[in-house]
Amino acid sequence: MVDCVFRIGGEGGEGVISTGELMTIALARAGFEIYTFRTYPAEIKGGHANYQVRVADKLLLSQGDHVDVLMAFNEEAYQKHAKDVPKGGVIIYDSDSFSVPPSDHHILYPIPLTSLATEKIGIKLTKNIISLGVLAALFDVPFEKFAGLLKDRFKKKGDAVVQKNLQALQVGVDYVKSMQKRDSIRIGSGPRTAKELVLSGNESLALGAIAAGCRLYAGYPITPATDIMEFLAKELPKIGGYVIQTEDEISAIGCVLGASFAGTKAMTATSGPGFSLMTEMIGLAVVAEIPAVIVDVQRVGPSTGMPTKTEQGDLYLAVYGGHGNCPRIVMALNNVEDCFYGIQRAFNLAEEFQMPVIVLSDQYLGHRKATVPPPDLAKVPIISRRKPTPDELQKGYRRYKSTPDFISPMSMPGMEGGGYVAEGLEHDEVGYPAASDHENHLKLTQKRYGKFIEVEQVSNEMCRIHGDEHPEIAVIGWGSSEGVIREAVQMAKEKGISAGALHPKILYPLPLARIRDFISGTKAVIIPEVNYTGQFATLLRKRFAYDFIQLNKCVGLPFTPKEILDKIEEVAANVRTSRQPHATRV
Repeated sequence: MVDCVFRIGGEGGEGVISTGELMTIALARAGFEIYTFRTYPAEIKGGHANYQVRVADKLLLSQGDHVDVLMAFNEEAYQKHAKDVPKGGVIIYDSDSFSVPPSDHHILYPIPLTSLATEKIGIKLTKNIISLGVLAALFDVPFEKFAGLLKDRFKKKGDAVVQKNLQALQVGVDYVKSMQKRDSIRIGSGPRTAKELVLSGNESLALGAIAAGCRLYAGYPITPATDIMEFLAKELPKIGGYVIQTEDEISAIGCVLGASFAGTKAMTATSGPGFSLMTEMIGLAVVAEIPAVIVDVQRVGPSTGMPTKTEQGDLYLAVYGGHGNCPRIVMALNNVEDCFYGIQRAFNLAEEFQMPVIVLSDQYLGHRKATVPPPDLAKVPIISRRKPTPDELQKGYRRYKSTPDFISPMSMPGMEGGGYVAEGLEHDEVGYPAASDHENHLKLTQKRYGKFIEVEQVSNEMCRIHGDEHPEIAVIGWGSSEGVIREAVQMAKEKGISAGALHPKILYPLPLARIRDFISGTKAVIIPEVNYTGQFATLLRKRFAYDFIQLNKCVGLPFTPKEILDKIEEVAANVRTSRQPHATRV
């Protein structure tokens, strides 16, 4: 059985991320399931970067708890990550850059990567390709997978560049032949088929948006959401769509609302600082009842914060960001495959209920790469907005007329008889400004919130339960932590603990009925979140008289399964001894 974690660390500009990406694709092409995590500096060049890939011949749910093989390009990488390598683990390091004292704890492979690159190839930067040759030969990763990747990646630069890189790969392989292998890790070939795709969360989301019918994307570059715009800039024009890079995020959301008003499905993607700038326009989408999809790939805040690190810190902003009574739907994406289907559901909700839908992802998920099955385009039926009938257009069209389900037909520009005013002022049913009509404002506010009655029903259906359906120790999580929580629950059950996890996809409005049923009879409920204050736990406390136990992590990194398992075990022990469980910050 194969289940191994590789981590590559070094200075930004040394090719750490590209080395990890090439390793990832080679392992996937070799027939394995892969699951990656990367963290990189905020500086343009320099600063520490690392890339981790877990490889297995089974379904992977998390990045893992430890590192089996560390490739350290410099001493900083060794100092930062050696602690994550357990006894018997492997550390490969550039012996030209630093030295490591002999160890009975780790298996050490000193390799002069820098001198091999400069003396054998004549190009110092090729040491990352040499390292791939080392990894291929040392751990029996099929050489031809790396060779094919290098040919694909560098063919546009000419045969000379391709040959240099293939030469560097072979240098690494040849060097390993002179070494004695002292570890037992062997990868080989896996059971997976070549049909599976290797996608990042951002790439999967962009593909899902195209499948949902999105034909206009407007955005301003911001880490870690820019990949979405870059992907769509290549693909949307092929099917008659448009990508607009605007001068700022305010213009981006304005373009989205204008396109949607005109009948085109449109979206934007940003991160926390950009989302903050969009809040006023989101209010316009609410009051004018214009469908819109806004993706927030969260990063550490406040302000510029840590732009290349991950956090689940924008939930308050997504739910409450705006002045007045400003309802919107808030969703969270769970994994790379869910990014494809989740964004389709977001477009469906926006179209059906004619309101903005905020979709929360994060750096951990957006940049994570995983093997996923080919998308099933029939899995999520595509929904379009309700349009007025010819009779409604002829008899005096009322854009915001009262209906039993609070959803009014929306005309498109150019429809005869379908003209109306869509603006930020409060209005009557026709659309005429009614900024001084107090009772009308109440009526329209009730209309906008009335849609939540049906949205909450949808919310109850869009939940997943892992482990026991009615456990003694329950975990409720959201967003990209689903796989980590699921793995921790499995580990807890193997230890004899009655554990289960609920993971809602819609966070606002809450799936109240599903949560109420899940926590009924539990002895304790843990809420893990990658933020400091427990934002989701706070939302739940507003609706449930329950003493939820917080588990908060706020260091710019995601949870590991063991961190959540440790909390489950602590709570289970406290429940057995009738001690009061307490909140924890990792």
